[in-house]
Amino acid sequence: MEAVLDEPEPPARFATVVLHPHPLFGGTMHSHATYRLARAARRAGGVALRFNFRGVGLSAGTHDRGEGESEDARIALDWLGGRHPELPVLSSGFSFGAWVAARVGCTEPRVAGLLLAGVASRTFALGFLGDCRKPVAGIQAEDDEFGDPESVRRLLDGPPDRRRLAVVPGATHLFAEDLDALEREAGAAYGWLLQVLPSRRPEGGLA
Repeated sequence: MEAVLDEPEPPARFATVVLHPHPLFGGTMHSHATYRLARAARRAGGVALRFNFRGVGLSAGTHDRGEGESEDARIALDWLGGRHPELPVLSSGFSFGAWVAARVGCTEPRVAGLLLAGVASRTFALGFLGDCRKPVAGIQAEDDEFGDPESVRRLLDGPPDRRRLAVVPGATHLFAEDLDALEREAGAAYGWLLQVLPSRRPEGGLA
């Protein structure tokens, strides 16, 4: 897999994989939103691993409708956890990447929390989030054409120590109207996750 590792000034506080949008619609690890999520993680003291899903860029293989991509994410989590075993590991992603990050993050014991941006609730089945016992932070554009904030709020319904949703005003799905706001909200979301993580250990996520 082709990947980029962004590391902060030591000591690092957490590590996260950052998963990119849909490969069949031009999504890569260099997509604007993916890059902004990774940069927000690094600025918050996190190690951020971006990679191209199978069949994208220099990564081998072909698109596999989320199944193979979930395996790619697990491989990346294994690698990142092995490199930084002392750090809590998060699963992050944008759009298609958010769906994969949720599928993997809710079930992988090594994942402590999730950051999901641009949740495409009208495109991908995400009802399982209601059973995810891990803390989940969401960031949604006010005018997201693939998932309005209210539908995402319902998906993320839960106690305040496990669920957080921020809405970026005036933005559509790609956050092109205000990528700076996406990055700010991502930084705040990572900070919130770090605040709620100390009292809980990584756990198998679905009830």
